[in-house]
Amino acid sequence: MAWLRRNLVVIAGLLVMAYILLPNLVVTVFSFNKPSGRYNYQWNEFSLDAWLNPCASAGMCEALGLSLWVAVVSSLVATVIGTAAAFALGRYRFRGRAATNLLVFFPMATPEVVMGSSLLTLFVAMGVPSGQGTILIAHILFTLSFVITTVKARVASLDPSLEQAAADLYARPSQTFWRVTFPLVAPGIGAGALLAFALSFDDYIVTNFNAGATTVTFPMYVWGAAQRGTPVQINVIGTVMFVGALAIVGIAQAIGARRRKVAQ
Repeated sequence: MAWLRRNLVVIAGLLVMAYILLPNLVVTVFSFNKPSGRYNYQWNEFSLDAWLNPCASAGMCEALGLSLWVAVVSSLVATVIGTAAAFALGRYRFRGRAATNLLVFFPMATPEVVMGSSLLTLFVAMGVPSGQGTILIAHILFTLSFVITTVKARVASLDPSLEQAAADLYARPSQTFWRVTFPLVAPGIGAGALLAFALSFDDYIVTNFNAGATTVTFPMYVWGAAQRGTPVQINVIGTVMFVGALAIVGIAQAIGARRRKVAQ
């Protein structure tokens, strides 16, 4: 019992991690399944067919390509705008700053069905046809608040004395920003960009409202495929995305550990 009390927090953390990762493990295992019917819900036999032919399911790779394009572009735009807004909100005092901080949280707190329907109403009122353009605009607006919040937290934690020391050493404001401030804020910017990418790639509700009749993203394809039979290739794509996310996190941790070792 004494051992259990000493390690209770560790055990609880491991159980939570196992609970979180279990669905990803199931997806990975069933990506090697060869189902006997249309649905890939029961294990039948081991097969590499889905991995060797990831685009065998009609329309899936086109939907995946669209989702990746929208996620990359929207995350880049949201990161640039959100970083600038985060610096403005975190570094400067101006009239309406408190109200702006409050408004930033509204898209995060608003249910997606409300945001999706509101954007659809706006696009219809302005006469903007639904399609890839409206999806891109919607995703930028949807992810912008998350980027601002993430980067602003990093900006708020900066030590002003570091920038003051750079100024004392006759560094120009641009040099101070790129050589001192930006490297310190870069982890927050990267985290905001990755969060924006994940939210955009995964979104279904806002996308479904603003996609139109012919535009299909990967989440929409998965939803439609689940009604008539789930292709194994969906599990393949999910596994690749999961492993890719783990690789990015692992590389970031390795770079951080190396930098700390060099600094010591």
